[in-house]
Amino acid sequence: MKCLLHTAGIISVALLSQSCTTVTVAANETLPAMVIVDENDVVIDQPPPHGAIGMSTAYRISDVAPKRNMEFRKRSLHVGAQIGEHIISHDEVYYVVSGNGVVISDGEEAALSEGMAAYLYTGANVGIRQVGDEPLMLIISYPLAARKE
Repeated sequence: MKCLLHTAGIISVALLSQSCTTVTVAANETLPAMVIVDENDVVIDQPPPHGAIGMSTAYRISDVAPKRNMEFRKRSLHVGAQIGEHIISHDEVYYVVSGNGVVISDGEEAALSEGMAAYLYTGANVGIRQVGDEPLMLIISYPLAARKE
């Protein structure tokens, strides 16, 4: 597994045994100019969060970014899977890359399909479920309360 960190035009390749999440920057160091992530290096099959209903494939893209202040993930909800309802402490976006789903926010449901996004607000009780014969591929993004160290 490898992660590429670009700092001042110099590319460093970190070879890691388990996950790119171990890439760190010391408190007194500057952040890299960018972190390049290959989704194939951060993929894991796991039950979806907030209820573990069904199975999903998670691409934990932002986990490798040192001192990040946002989450950016791609997740494929397998047929019949769902991210269970949960109250969010931040605004959050679910963007549909492919497939079909039903998003819920504070009891109101809406159908989503490829190219559609749901912008969900702080304090809402939200969730999303896959519908149909194809997996539901999502991009999920939201800010963190503070930078991850």
